[in-house]
Amino acid sequence: MSRLGLTISTVIVGGAIAVMIALGLWQLERMAWKNALLERYAAAADQPAITYPADGSGESLPLYRRSSLDCAEVSGWRHEAGLNADGAVGYVHVADCRRIEGDAAVEIGWSRRPVAGTDWQGGTVEGTIGPDVKYGVRLVADAGLEGLETSAVPSPEAIPNNHLSYAIQWFAFAAIALIIYLLALRRRRKEQA
Repeated sequence: MSRLGLTISTVIVGGAIAVMIALGLWQLERMAWKNALLERYAAAADQPAITYPADGSGESLPLYRRSSLDCAEVSGWRHEAGLNADGAVGYVHVADCRRIEGDAAVEIGWSRRPVAGTDWQGGTVEGTIGPDVKYGVRLVADAGLEGLETSAVPSPEAIPNNHLSYAIQWFAFAAIALIIYLLALRRRRKEQA
């Protein structure tokens, strides 16, 4: 390998190692952000109930807060894999609701059947605000409606916080790349000797 080839290889490997270290540091920053978010969510359970949000988007969703809403009309249904209050796996049944304040989602309960609870026509529901793919947030009813069992209460404990392990992986990749490159340089020197 020529001196130019060695220089190019060193720059490429050095750049790759720098990127891996930067990604590890970024994961550590994400870990600090996630810890603060999880602390805020954990404190939400002890806060007073709030008015259900008209808009479930944005940075500071009111997740894990107590709330209530009035579902004027059910406009559709979603049936998703989920847990009941005892942790059993089955299906949660989510009503898409029309309201004066804007559309919302209400998880009315849990069952072992993939489609259930669709006779529910709406009404006032009290519960806990949890995440929802369609609207950003959904209200999970305190008790199962329309003959369904109670769904698991949304909890921030279900949110993974694995940024430390990702950071360690990136730092390990950087160390491995450095070791392999140093071994390759050592082998090159032996072959040239």
